[in-house]
Amino acid sequence: MFDNSLADEIEAASEAAFSELFSVHPGKYYYCSLVTTGEALPPVISAWSSEALRTEMAATGLSEDMLKWSCVDSPYYAFGENHFSVVRELFSDRVVGPEAEFEEWTDEYDVRMESMVEAMKRLDRKGLFGHGKARENVVLLVEVIPPDETNTDRARDLNALAAIKEWLAEAAE
Repeated sequence: MFDNSLADEIEAASEAAFSELFSVHPGKYYYCSLVTTGEALPPVISAWSSEALRTEMAATGLSEDMLKWSCVDSPYYAFGENHFSVVRELFSDRVVGPEAEFEEWTDEYDVRMESMVEAMKRLDRKGLFGHGKARENVVLLVEVIPPDETNTDRARDLNALAAIKEWLAEAAE
């Protein structure tokens, strides 16, 4: 179950960050993600456009296979993180102390992750990532790094199969 106020703030921050990114760096985006850690720390965005991928490949000499789905290698990793200050405060206020039981922490982890997913769903419904066929060309993710199999579960929840078919074949855990 997500926390509505947390999802609201993640949505607002993510919308501001992605909107700024799309305005400052126009392109054909195929990957947009909220990225967090295995501890469910406050997220940042990451994204790839076809243009950015070509530029990074030329600049680094790395192959498409190495870069295409790498959130941390994207030149847009943590873009617009200034928009997430309220989100960081809310996550800080939600800290579960070291004395917390495992179940209490896993419940909090689930709330954070589900709030991130809900925020991305809301942005998708608003059309931030496109409509119709254009939307099918964008993979939306809420990713944990280092990657684990739960990334695939969330990818399936956020996307139609047509949108993630290539990602499933190339990057899913």
